[in-house]
Amino acid sequence: MSPLERRFTQLDVFTDRALLGNPLAVVHGADGLSDDQMAAFARWTNLSETTFLLAPTDPGADYRVRIFTPTVELPFAGHPTLGSCHAWLAAGGSSRTAGEVVQQCGVGLVRIRRDGTRLAFAAPPRRRSGLLDDAMVERIARFLQVPRAAIVAHQHCDNGPGWKAVMLASADAVLALRPLLGSESGLEVGVVGPAAGPGKVGVVGAHGAGAQPAFEVRAFFPAPGGGLAEDPVTGSLNAALAQWLIGDGLAPPRYVAAQGAALGRAGRVHVAQQGNDIWIGGDSVVVVQGSVAL
Repeated sequence: MSPLERRFTQLDVFTDRALLGNPLAVVHGADGLSDDQMAAFARWTNLSETTFLLAPTDPGADYRVRIFTPTVELPFAGHPTLGSCHAWLAAGGSSRTAGEVVQQCGVGLVRIRRDGTRLAFAAPPRRRSGLLDDAMVERIARFLQVPRAAIVAHQHCDNGPGWKAVMLASADAVLALRPLLGSESGLEVGVVGPAAGPGKVGVVGAHGAGAQPAFEVRAFFPAPGGGLAEDPVTGSLNAALAQWLIGDGLAPPRYVAAQGAALGRAGRVHVAQQGNDIWIGGDSVVVVQGSVAL
């Protein structure tokens, strides 16, 4: 492999069958790449996230990851955490502590462990919680094209990406949503003040007592051309949702959430509370392996 070539892995995350989860591009050995090079490659892959594995700068970490969307760098994201760890282990990474990997990223250190055949990360603390203000709930209802009364609960679910979450009465109501996406939403990225859009919006609804999956989740995020787009399967949102729902008694301490059906995916997020930690687990499948010239 030439000095300009770096190992490359593309995975499908939150699924045990390729093409049904959320894709992730991973560049190994990214030390030496500039911010501009990372950002340019992430724009080129045009995936929701592309990650770069580097040597840790924190003595407690096994590796460091930087997470880029096509437009911005994120301090934390869930499916890049699981997919990056899978790729790091598959490339021969060895953790300092048996049974646990410690990832360094923008929010600090994130613990990752094996959960049977899948990996799971300990949900980082929410940077912001509490109820959304009335004006924001009204804005989200208009974006989702539902009456305000259809939103039965709401919460800030900000663990880095800045999610705002609303709950509908049922999983069927979540699946039936036909929100205003793209430029038709009228929500401009980067606008501040009263005209600002909601940013990243998560929607959750329960499937019913005893059902597995227990919840249906959808996630919407700012699109580069304006308005919002839908994300297939979202670890950071599911992590913050679990902290909210379990903490408020709206969900059991262990459940599975489904996400991606509206996009033809079949993502599954495995949630488990253990002590004070909430673990977010998911399978990952390697789809592409090779090298990239950067």
